[in-house]
Amino acid sequence: MLTRRQTLAAAMAAPVAVPLAAPRLARAQQGQPYVVGTLFPMAGPNAEYGGVFTAGVQMALDHIAADRMLGRPVELRAQDSQGTPQGGATGMTKLASVDRANYVLVGFTGVSKAAAPIAARAKVPMVNGGGVGPDLAGLSPYFWNVIPLVNLEVRALLPWLGRSGLKKIALIYVDDPFGNAILAELRRGLPEVGASLVGTFSVPPGSQQFAAVAAKVRDAGADAVYFASYGAQQSQIIKQLRDNGVSQQLLTYSGATLASVAALPEAEGLVFTRQAADWSSDDPVTKRFVTDWRAKHGGDPGSYHQNYYNGTRLFALLAQGLEKQNRPVDGDGLRAELLRVREFAFVGGKASFDDQGCVTMPIEVNKLQGGQYVRLS
Repeated sequence: MLTRRQTLAAAMAAPVAVPLAAPRLARAQQGQPYVVGTLFPMAGPNAEYGGVFTAGVQMALDHIAADRMLGRPVELRAQDSQGTPQGGATGMTKLASVDRANYVLVGFTGVSKAAAPIAARAKVPMVNGGGVGPDLAGLSPYFWNVIPLVNLEVRALLPWLGRSGLKKIALIYVDDPFGNAILAELRRGLPEVGASLVGTFSVPPGSQQFAAVAAKVRDAGADAVYFASYGAQQSQIIKQLRDNGVSQQLLTYSGATLASVAALPEAEGLVFTRQAADWSSDDPVTKRFVTDWRAKHGGDPGSYHQNYYNGTRLFALLAQGLEKQNRPVDGDGLRAELLRVREFAFVGGKASFDDQGCVTMPIEVNKLQGGQYVRLS
């Protein structure tokens, strides 16, 4: 379990992406390095995500290098997506045409949707460990997800809601494809557990003022409030709801597993979904990851650290398989190897990929309680 202080320390310790340097002689002997690109928000209101994502990537690269998994070194090249579709398109163009990336890690639904066509034309696999919009499934043959998408998170929450006695749900959601997907999933699923939406309140991406929304929520007579947002906006929603007299149970998805959210006193009692993670597991991949993470960062890892470690490890496993077969490590080869192998040893256990490149992993319901994440179901 994760204390607020540990979570904050881990996120603040997240390093900036840097190349994994290799001696010139080694490069000459082993050939040109593979290039793994990142397309994360590194500045602005969503920069916290970029640091967290990069920390997971960096630890995976350290392990890949230590294990000599590949016949060529790996370099990390970063482009700032700014957390926007325009930034995603610009960054992906640079990664494909200038950095010549073999493989790119990406986050955020809007960024992914803007960048995916560019990656597909260049046949560069993109792997998402942060964006959770359901429309990321099947986005492109070269776009894969190592994170369960948010429709699956909502479905995992519904049975708990049915048992909790929370029947009237208000929803605050960002007016974009991600937020609208959660709205649609709640409309579909709540009646199945004897609950309903009693108010839906859309907010613009980037908005930081929620007093008026809080007043509408108070008038809705809800038992609980689900908020579907991301980045710095989440903390403001939580704080301003509480400051404006909304005392009902707060609900959300895995996007809230950030140090800035966990550190908020107003976030006490927050219930959220995320992919399951047992940091006490004896599984060798998980055990090594957790042990080294604690030694380096002084606390437990989070889900995003896990996802981007796995996304980076996936490249090494696929490239290793292709090298053993004396096949080119290119987009077509990596995709064929993914579909051939399907199941991989990841942090958290075995992960299976379907035909659309989407991972299947268990999801749990957690509560932020006394500075710790407590599993509810």
